[in-house]
Amino acid sequence: MADSAPVRLVAPVPDDEDAAVTMAQGRSRPAWAEIDLAAVAHNAGVLARVAAPAELCAVVKAHGYGHGGPAVARAALAGGAARLAVALVDEGVELRRHDVTAPVLLLSECGPEAVDTALAYGLTPTLYSTEGIVAFAAAARAAGQRATVHVKVDTGMHRVGAAPEDLAALAAAVGREPLLHLEGLWTHLPVADGELPEDQAYTEGQLDLFDRLVAALAGAGIHPPVLHAANTAGAIAFPRARLDMVRCGIGLYGYAPNAGLGRALREQAGGETLQPAMSLKARVVAVRELQAGERPSYGRLRPLPERSVVATVPIGYADGVPRTLFGAGYEVLIGGKRRPLAGMVTMDQIVVDCGPDLSVRPGDEVVLLGTQGSETITADDWAAMLGTISYEVVCGVGPRMPRVLVNRPNDARA
Repeated sequence: MADSAPVRLVAPVPDDEDAAVTMAQGRSRPAWAEIDLAAVAHNAGVLARVAAPAELCAVVKAHGYGHGGPAVARAALAGGAARLAVALVDEGVELRRHDVTAPVLLLSECGPEAVDTALAYGLTPTLYSTEGIVAFAAAARAAGQRATVHVKVDTGMHRVGAAPEDLAALAAAVGREPLLHLEGLWTHLPVADGELPEDQAYTEGQLDLFDRLVAALAGAGIHPPVLHAANTAGAIAFPRARLDMVRCGIGLYGYAPNAGLGRALREQAGGETLQPAMSLKARVVAVRELQAGERPSYGRLRPLPERSVVATVPIGYADGVPRTLFGAGYEVLIGGKRRPLAGMVTMDQIVVDCGPDLSVRPGDEVVLLGTQGSETITADDWAAMLGTISYEVVCGVGPRMPRVLVNRPNDARA
């Protein structure tokens, strides 16, 4: 059998092994995530003022919680953040390649294969193992470059971090390396957003332990100048946790960890509120009139209660609109009105029951997250329907959804 003819490529595939592989975005269809950078800057300002004199570290991991890492980073710095934090070395590299020069903290110890890259791009590693310290010290010596590092201690999250009994030895090991500078010591609070007395007591116990560990290090002559423990919840609920720096993630994107903390933040901020930064929008691409009793979409799960205009919208579960929303009674906004789904969410499309409203036309704007007229749908609304949290909702907006940046602050440069 003859070999198949080779595929002719329209454009050459780069053979640079460092070239990033990016997923196609749906720019040719009318569906997009709108990112309000002024809202990010505003939120950073609110959080920075509440946390002061502690510095604000804006957490921009996971592609800026789905909003776009570099753009969010610049907006947060313009709004008052002094530092940034990411989960992965690649996320830090992306910031640097977009000319973001602010300090970038890696929130987890990276593997040995990424140490040279982290050092080359001036990222601040978190260390909590002897192996990590040895790897960074060796890379710093090879590069002839001093590295600023933070050490994380596990006070109760039990995910990553040095055991409290090992902290002194690890901090001393960093101190013995002439090219490693111990700038920071930190921990993480897993139930700072907890509303039960036992959650609050657990967080207070973590902070007490952290204080004891800091005092023990000081007794050994070790004084990291940047101490940090608070996430968004900790910064609001536990003022003592603000220390020298707070690491705020979800608050930066316009959401409090829960309603009670939202009210507390508003009081602490003199009435200012957080502003959601992401809207999810699309346009109607087709309409059809269907008789009462017709059952659109897969599974034919819902009969139309009356003769209705059904609008097709080009966005689906591959874009971050979960199928579960259909059973939860989710509604979108068209023409400033709430409209229920007419059938199950599919991979690329949804169908919307517009009732007898003959005014709905192709090209009409559809809001899945955000505001239209006097109506608003938030990530908290989705989370309540899905039994999850707003973090998962915004992070779940798929990579093929174009991010359209609006209201860029004039000084959003890093």
